[in-house]
Amino acid sequence: MYMASQYDLIIRQGLIVDGNGGEPYLGDVAVKDGRIAALGTVDGSAGEEIDAKGALVTPGFIDVHTHYDGQAIWSDRMAPSSGHGVTTVVVGNCGVGFAPCRPGDRDLLISSMEGVEDIPEIVMTEGLTWEWESFPEFLDAIDKRKHDIDVAAYIPHSALRVYVMGDRGANREAATEDDIAKMVALVDTAMQAGAVGFATSRMSFHRRIDGEFIASFGAPEPEIHAIAKEVARHGGIFQIVPALIEVPELERAKEEFEFLRRLSKVCGLPVTFTTAQPDFAPRRLDEIMKWVAEANKEEGVELRPQVYPRPVGMVLGWDLSANPFIECASYKAIAGLPLAERIAELRKPEVRDKIVHEAAGVPVLPIMTMARHFVNMYAMGTSPNYEPAPSSSVTELARAKGVSPEEIAYDLLLEQDGDAKLMVAMGNYSDGNLDCIGSHLIGGDGVVALGDGGAHYGLVCDASYPTFMLTHWARDRDHDRLGLAEVVKAMSKTPAGLAGFKDRGELAVGKKADVNIIDFDALKLHSPEVKFDLPAGGRRLDQNASGYRATIVSGKVIQRDGLPTGELPGRLVRVR
Repeated sequence: MYMASQYDLIIRQGLIVDGNGGEPYLGDVAVKDGRIAALGTVDGSAGEEIDAKGALVTPGFIDVHTHYDGQAIWSDRMAPSSGHGVTTVVVGNCGVGFAPCRPGDRDLLISSMEGVEDIPEIVMTEGLTWEWESFPEFLDAIDKRKHDIDVAAYIPHSALRVYVMGDRGANREAATEDDIAKMVALVDTAMQAGAVGFATSRMSFHRRIDGEFIASFGAPEPEIHAIAKEVARHGGIFQIVPALIEVPELERAKEEFEFLRRLSKVCGLPVTFTTAQPDFAPRRLDEIMKWVAEANKEEGVELRPQVYPRPVGMVLGWDLSANPFIECASYKAIAGLPLAERIAELRKPEVRDKIVHEAAGVPVLPIMTMARHFVNMYAMGTSPNYEPAPSSSVTELARAKGVSPEEIAYDLLLEQDGDAKLMVAMGNYSDGNLDCIGSHLIGGDGVVALGDGGAHYGLVCDASYPTFMLTHWARDRDHDRLGLAEVVKAMSKTPAGLAGFKDRGELAVGKKADVNIIDFDALKLHSPEVKFDLPAGGRRLDQNASGYRATIVSGKVIQRDGLPTGELPGRLVRVR
């Protein structure tokens, strides 16, 4: 007689790191109907059993700062995040996105995403279906599609402002009382539809592709408070990119911090914001974290800075969005050539001599000036090192050889048949190491995030940070390593708590069965590589890892040994 299995899946005898920060333990994990049904020693049978001996069993990781707004429309895989154990992402960060949006404003929102998030216009034009106008309709568009992992969304401020105010919003005029009332009403509707919260930006680097500031830049405090109070009424969170890490003056930074503190205190909601250690103020991050700790002692204040566990920066290459010579006239003359022909030209001594001695023009987007930040520029090689010695910087190599940094950078980029890449550390690396960030990754007010998956396709591949956290911080670093259990908690339960995801982030009975099975000893992060798999053949940086035996979402195995299984159990997460 046929006997039905008690469980759908049992993961046998792995080292369970449950996301709560406690001591790992050997045991089994049983799954039924997409939920964790039993932990420890599990008797009974299952439709499938996975032998996890010698491997870690962890919760799926959660990245609360991504930009898969477009990719969730044109793709069923949220890569590269899902290749690094991430099972839930939040989109709509930095206040840029695609909803709400009237047909006549589509180009404006695309220009914002192109400028802020380095997503080529043609990719969005070809890939976006625009079957929505309102934000709830955008959520429905995501919801009806199948994905490998789960997606949640913020309401983006710039899109909201343009929808309500038209050109006045795009031109950053002050909102009237009527404008604010309309924005608040739309936020109410969006929150009821399941938005996680609201997102905005006050950073001057965030600009449209034409160099103009995005719509949210400089929005007055009364407008922001009115919206935040409505978000708070629904139990949501407020995400913001402040000017904290771009203003040199400590007094100005403190004023910006006080804005964040007031926002949380007056409006009564958690405020999560981007932070880092800027080069111009090497102690700024520590100061910010001290301000946060002190402010969070106040009743009604909850500030949650988002921290990134590697250098904040960009990747440079001949086939990427930036290299040190993109604003040089002689390089511009050949920039449109197919890559192979361009490399052949670049190898000519006379071309090299002209380009490396040529003054670079001023880029439209200020962030591109960092492509010539030679003092914190490093060769990535075939095995990426995200904590390189300062002596290996382009500047130091040039000094040792008695040549210019431009010459060193040029020659390094021609290695690997012209496919070599350079890393520019723009933040978290002014001391020439990552010591400044380690103490803020676990156990405090910080939240590990900022993978930026779905954005900066030709500039970064930061979505691979979970693998870096496990390999570098928990296993390989030669000093001040972090505990494995704490690292897992920092990428699972902590961000789940921030976002209000009560059903995930830990391995516990009744929780959603989002699970990773990881060969910790063999886990390896590979070099970034260029792929052309976006709409219209668009280019993106991808970064793979080996050592993930399986990633499971809602009890379904979405990948085994780094290869997708074809299962697409990911769904829209509607909070509340």
